[in-house]
Amino acid sequence: MNSFPIPAPLFNGKSRKANVGNSLLWLHQGWLIFIASPVQWILLTALFLLIQATLVFIPLAGKIVASLLMPVFAAGFLHICQKISKDSTTTLADLFVGFTQNAQGLVILGILYAAGTFLVVFVASFIGGVLLAGTILSQMTILAVLTFLAFILLAPLFIFMLTLPLLMAVWFAPALIFFNNLSPTAAIKSSFNACLKNILPFIIYGLIVGVLFCIAVLPLGLGLLILIPVLSGSIYASYQDIFLAN
Repeated sequence: MNSFPIPAPLFNGKSRKANVGNSLLWLHQGWLIFIASPVQWILLTALFLLIQATLVFIPLAGKIVASLLMPVFAAGFLHICQKISKDSTTTLADLFVGFTQNAQGLVILGILYAAGTFLVVFVASFIGGVLLAGTILSQMTILAVLTFLAFILLAPLFIFMLTLPLLMAVWFAPALIFFNNLSPTAAIKSSFNACLKNILPFIIYGLIVGVLFCIAVLPLGLGLLILIPVLSGSIYASYQDIFLAN
């Protein structure tokens, strides 16, 4: 016989299909989360960028560590979004909460993402190398040269197509690990399925974010101090919309 109160069922990562126009609502919600505490957001984002830049300049292991810690810091940003949305006071320590809550799962996610990124680069480099070797061995025939040049011109699009499934797999994964205690593999699966189910809203979202990113990096990248918090808020809003809404 069940004892009272009966515990709620465990979260299984099930997602829903959102309306196409919800992508605009996610970004609007992200903006509202930012303007609720803009000065603190800018300071926290500047600290995060400083930490990442410092790690990148460390020889050998710096870039690897920075990549592994990305989900950990992502959890911190999402935690801040949650506290602001609940009108709670945020502190500097909130940025580092991912180091103490579900840290193992977040770091494993960072390892899997780094491995996926390496695989993308390896595949693109391998294909480029094969085409270059073929061009040289064919004694620079017109067809071989044109094929290699076409690959070079289309390389960014090709790499994007390889990277897209990886981004879909990790987009919601930090939130699912941090908030819902899912394992990294379960979070990756749920994130990919959710993005695939909502591909149209994310196409619109991606196009808008692409334009905003181009604008943000123009003034010496200072716009990132605003864009990163807004995007964090929009990811938190989309997570709630797709995974928690009825």
